[in-house]
Amino acid sequence: MAKKDQRALRGRAGRMQGGRGSGRSGAAPVRLWGQHAVAAALANPDRDIIKIWGTREAIDGLLANDDLSMPAQTGIAYAQSADLGRMVARDAPHQGLVLECAPLPDRFVADVAAGEANAPVVVLDHVTDPHNVGAIMRSAAAFGAACLVTQDRHAPSETGVLAKAASGALETLPWVRVVNLARTLDELADAGYWRIGLDGDGETNLSKALPSGPVALVLGAEGDGLRYNIGQHCDQIARLPIATAVESLNVSNAAAIALYACAMRPHINI
Repeated sequence: MAKKDQRALRGRAGRMQGGRGSGRSGAAPVRLWGQHAVAAALANPDRDIIKIWGTREAIDGLLANDDLSMPAQTGIAYAQSADLGRMVARDAPHQGLVLECAPLPDRFVADVAAGEANAPVVVLDHVTDPHNVGAIMRSAAAFGAACLVTQDRHAPSETGVLAKAASGALETLPWVRVVNLARTLDELADAGYWRIGLDGDGETNLSKALPSGPVALVLGAEGDGLRYNIGQHCDQIARLPIATAVESLNVSNAAAIALYACAMRPHINI
């Protein structure tokens, strides 16, 4: 990113309200579960770990993992699988591990969106299903996205359900929660990002809309799709060329395909 574009993004950082939720200090602890989510949280230096519950086998496996660092002050409690099941969402596959931690610190677009062509920004408009958001996080991390951007009031919170679906990506992909999504899109444009909204009625295929430089992929809610106002803050509306027999794709599937297309340009035609 050119210095002037960095200044364009950073100069508005205070007005972007782009932190992961304004005023999150003192927020309630987060409970995570499952081997991938717990191991990823332990490996994340930004995580403040409070306590771990687990079966003897599962905890012994964590303690034997040389790649993980267990903070000295972390409380460890052995528990039966049935007891762990009562600590998590109904029928959640806890895999013998439950972890309590503080929420991740606030992140800001200005600090994580560096204007790199091979690191797209993923923007979600009113996508509320934590399974979908977690799956999108996983794909975004896999394809080297710079960050995920959601609106603070219209996205799931940081929960065990989302973390389990993200399979560790919650700890590695910066998640920026903003108050005003349209304003953030305008600031991304000022910083040199080409904003592409994904919609089945898009005027062109995604491959033709993708630029060679920095790109922000904007995806709408399950069912309703991209809101009109958010579409107005995109540079182009593009579609994925799916068969007419299928009305639409799940938003997490669409995000994965779009991210793959970004990673493969100009070698693929989608």
